[in-house]
Amino acid sequence: MEKYLVDVIILLAAAVVIVPLLQVARLGTVPGLVIAGILVGPTGFRLVENIEEISRIAELGVVFLLFVIGMELKPSRFWLMRRQVLGLGLLQIGVTSVIVAAICYGLFGMTLRLALLVGPALALSSTAFVLQLLTEQGALGTRHGRACFAVLIAQDLAVVPLLALVPLLASPQLTIGQDLGIALLEAVVIMAIIIVGGRYLLHPVMQWIADHAAPELVTASAILLVLGTAMLTAKAGLSMALGAFLAGLLIADSSYRHGVMREIEPFRGLLIGLFFMSMGLSLDGAQLAARPLAVMGLVSGLVLIKAAVLWPLARFFQMKTTEAFAVALLLAQSGEFALAVFAVAKGRGLLPEPLFQQLLLVTLLSMLVTPLLAKVANRLVETRSGSDAATP
Repeated sequence: MEKYLVDVIILLAAAVVIVPLLQVARLGTVPGLVIAGILVGPTGFRLVENIEEISRIAELGVVFLLFVIGMELKPSRFWLMRRQVLGLGLLQIGVTSVIVAAICYGLFGMTLRLALLVGPALALSSTAFVLQLLTEQGALGTRHGRACFAVLIAQDLAVVPLLALVPLLASPQLTIGQDLGIALLEAVVIMAIIIVGGRYLLHPVMQWIADHAAPELVTASAILLVLGTAMLTAKAGLSMALGAFLAGLLIADSSYRHGVMREIEPFRGLLIGLFFMSMGLSLDGAQLAARPLAVMGLVSGLVLIKAAVLWPLARFFQMKTTEAFAVALLLAQSGEFALAVFAVAKGRGLLPEPLFQQLLLVTLLSMLVTPLLAKVANRLVETRSGSDAATP
């Protein structure tokens, strides 16, 4: 017990010191948490020893993150942005997934199962990171900011079937076609069960607790809701994150949503912070030190592919040239959901350790170059706005 306590204290101390420094440098919270994990882990000063145990606890961070995202995806908001979410967002995911999966399969010699997992995972961008940068720039309400938000919503939705696919791809008895078919069928069946059960059982119970129960019981019931639905989907052979997402979606338009969000937020913040630090702990810096040019080439290739896909798609959806460039640059990185998918896949034995480390490096480094890309995007849009204002 004392060892765990020491490890937790070290992680918290590293986060408290490193994250504010990177926020001042405008690199963001997520890279700060990852770098804090790197510094105290095997690659850094080797201060934390119980990495596997911490990683298991940190997986709950993804569960709580998906629950909050489910609550934020209100149907009314989705309907207003349906054209860009279902058009620009789904096209970006589909085209990028196919290109990256084809490169992984044809150029890097991955199996078809791995390529079908890695391609869509790397197609996802960092919701937490991009929204933070847009907020800091005051650009969330701009045309390119709304377009980025729409694509991120589509990507958040894509995480659900992707996480459902991981345990099926790990099963050697099934073919690729069976994997995809069963993943879709299971997702639909479980969603239907949870929605029906939530409508007739969950809503009345949660409403009564919100109206009559003590605050401590509200907190306990919120945590029970997250972990209970996560356990149900895990027992069905799917991911815990999928169940949490569905639970959040169920109460997105309920009157007690804000109360549950308030009670869950501290747990979500702590656990998702622990998840990002655990990624830093898991990172093997030897690969970067041994092949720095190869790793940076992979990062540059990923950023260029995603930007090259996004720019013409944004133009097709009638965005101005500079706005389309801004969207392409802001969403060119990989993100936290790729880390989550890779962590789950590694836990299922689907990803070998060397490949996991390589994907981890590429994902994290692509996130670290995003603040620079965001500055370029912001200048492009500001320059265009200034020239438009100067035109009589």
